[in-house]
Amino acid sequence: MRFATRLLLMQLATVTAVVAVCALVFGWLGVRQLRAESEAAALNIARTVAEDPDVKSLVAEFSADPGTPDAAELRTGELQQIAADVADRTDALFVVIADDHGIRLAHPTEELLGQVVSTPFAEVLEGNEVVDWEVGTLGESARAKVPVYPETGGTPVGEVSVGFERASVFDDLPALVATIAIAAVGGLALAAVATLLVRRRFERLTLGLQPEELVALVQNQAAVLEGVGDGVVALDPDGVVRVCNEAAERMLGIDAPVGRRFDDLALPDTVRDAVRNGASGVEAVVGDRVLYLDTRPVQRDARALGQVVVVRDRTDVEALAGRLETVRAMTEALRVQRHEFANRLHVASGLIDAERVNEARAFLGDLTERGAVDFGVAGLERVPDAFLTSLLGATAATARERGVTVRISEDTLLLSEVAEAEDVAAVLGNLVGNAVTAAVGGAGPGWVEIALLGDGEELVITVADSGEGIRPPGADPFARVAARETDPSGNDTVHGHGFGLPLSRDLARRRGGDVWLIDPGGEGSGAVFGARLPGALRPADGNPEEKSA
Repeated sequence: MRFATRLLLMQLATVTAVVAVCALVFGWLGVRQLRAESEAAALNIARTVAEDPDVKSLVAEFSADPGTPDAAELRTGELQQIAADVADRTDALFVVIADDHGIRLAHPTEELLGQVVSTPFAEVLEGNEVVDWEVGTLGESARAKVPVYPETGGTPVGEVSVGFERASVFDDLPALVATIAIAAVGGLALAAVATLLVRRRFERLTLGLQPEELVALVQNQAAVLEGVGDGVVALDPDGVVRVCNEAAERMLGIDAPVGRRFDDLALPDTVRDAVRNGASGVEAVVGDRVLYLDTRPVQRDARALGQVVVVRDRTDVEALAGRLETVRAMTEALRVQRHEFANRLHVASGLIDAERVNEARAFLGDLTERGAVDFGVAGLERVPDAFLTSLLGATAATARERGVTVRISEDTLLLSEVAEAEDVAAVLGNLVGNAVTAAVGGAGPGWVEIALLGDGEELVITVADSGEGIRPPGADPFARVAARETDPSGNDTVHGHGFGLPLSRDLARRRGGDVWLIDPGGEGSGAVFGARLPGALRPADGNPEEKSA
């Protein structure tokens, strides 16, 4: 049986029980009220008859006569007439008048006149009024007994007893029961309709799922959301966050987003616009992370339930891609060096074959002094590390193809070799690549100047360019969106696509360093960036392990 059906039956059973109890209570109260009304009516009639002056005087006369009243005289007496008239007018079962000896002076059954009443009368003769249900010669009845006092006052000289039969007392009981029954049926009908509406609403809210299925869904959701590395954010149709796992909170840098509108969270405009427009495959930079956002609508039975945003961290992937690009550049540099070195060896070999030994010796000496490959980078001799020389030479060759000259600053002072080639290449390559892009967009001959400083095991890098500075002025270059920004002419905006700087800063911070903007530039001067990479250089005295070997 479905849960909604069980709920319906349980509610109907509960309402039925409540209605039944209420009907019994109201029925019992109705019976009590009818009894009370009949007893009150009997008491009022008895009091009225007992206060009648004729009744008082006649009862006092009979009470004063020590003999037994004559039954024939009582049948035609005034008391019998008064009692009969009152009984007819009030529809009472009986109106009985008795003296202080309990002798009936008036009674509906004339054969009982002059006889002692069948119910106790001593309490009434003590001056008390008695209201009760008793069984007499006329059957069970609700009766009231009131003492009759003489005109001059004193002790009671008799009693007046008025009674209503049970049937007449409960004449209105069927109508009362019918009213209660109609109200009970109406209540049950309303309860059934309300329960059906609640059941329908419940099934709409739960999409027809049963509680057991909902429990399983919650368990599976918790297991899946907390077991995957991707971030998951679920929004309802109003844009309110309903589900957000820890991975999404960590990637997006938000705290306790559940129950808040997604547009109110402290997120870049690119992220909010992507979710608002339901875009998929959007890349955005949030803090030091490069994120991939995939927004998908959720529907069930053609009913829109909201959106699910899947957040993937591509920071490591982009960093690896940057390192692979550096490796590619290094490979290309080595290929160029090999080709150039082979060409020069061919020259030396030709000179030797021509027995021009002195010229061959001079050529080899010049080659030894200048190096195997001439990269054409001014000041490159200030960089003693072969890895950096090759990287900067390959970068300079690429920059020359774009009309930009790369040079090494006179402030460069580097006495140690690079120990962490991948991180250094990634950070330096990104900074130089962005600077080359900025220089291409600047006026006049473009140039990029690089300064390398060694401080123990720490490498400090500064990169300046001849571009137009950070655009727009005042913008944060580390918070750019991942999508390529273009001007109306289709040219790339200043300082790259938005990945390199956040990735470089992330790599540096992982080592305990940083990447920062030294000078935003502008008005004819380019931007200057700085980087600090602790542990990127070998100690000046060399590697102890290599020495021991």
